[in-house]
Amino acid sequence: MAIIISGKELAEKRRAQMKEEVSHFEEKYGRVPHLAVVLVGLDPGSVSYVKGKEKACVEIGIKNTTIRKPDTISQEELLNIVNELNEDDSVDGILVQLPLPKHMDSDFIINAIIPQKDVDGFHPVNVASLYLKQKGIISCTPKGIMEILDYAHIEIEGKRAVVIGRSNIVGMPVSKLLLDRNATVTICHSRTKNLSEVTKEADILIAALGKPLFVQEDMVKEGAVVIDVGVNRNLETGKLCGDVDFEHVKEKASYITKVPGGVGPMTITCLMENTIECFLRHMEEK
Repeated sequence: MAIIISGKELAEKRRAQMKEEVSHFEEKYGRVPHLAVVLVGLDPGSVSYVKGKEKACVEIGIKNTTIRKPDTISQEELLNIVNELNEDDSVDGILVQLPLPKHMDSDFIINAIIPQKDVDGFHPVNVASLYLKQKGIISCTPKGIMEILDYAHIEIEGKRAVVIGRSNIVGMPVSKLLLDRNATVTICHSRTKNLSEVTKEADILIAALGKPLFVQEDMVKEGAVVIDVGVNRNLETGKLCGDVDFEHVKEKASYITKVPGGVGPMTITCLMENTIECFLRHMEEK
């Protein structure tokens, strides 16, 4: 039976530490970090996620501004908002909530955010910094995954890590972070042949493909560490579930995260960490 790694528990500890840290900023710097979030439209997932960010900001003491716009807004209008936030010296972090409406070029908008305020870590400059091992902002979910592994004292160096999913948001960056910690990394995807044969070799298995209950017990090595990044709806029950068949895989794994309560809480917590990081760099430059 696997030990469940609680991302929620870790998030609570990290937020308490950040709250203590931020409580001294007003006296030291004259203000607290300021995160600006732009929400276009009323996508239920996006609305819920933005509420979670607002709640985390209040909890930690970070100033939050949420700019809400209808999905009829033009790309030019959205770009103007981003440019205004770029130029606003009181704003330390900018986040444009994805997905954007279909008439917009998401990459174009994200690239318009200056790298120093890109708290999501999606700007090409921050992506390049990760791959070149230079100072930059690391995207929130991959960063949260690594913090979860460290929290559970999972040894990474020399281990075989398999990542299912090659997205630019999770799969690719977490693979690089694992590689930087001296794991031997294999990235799997929809074209991988004999997938289960590959996953069964993993000491650390990261499931980030967005398919409910995809990873079954027979795909997992005895004693593996399983990190479930997926957030899906179970087609039969309608309940929230991950990419891993938790109830069966937990019998075989040594450590496992659960959905909800695993990686999700750490994604928003790492966004708060990135906001503080951007703020401190901003203050250093003055």
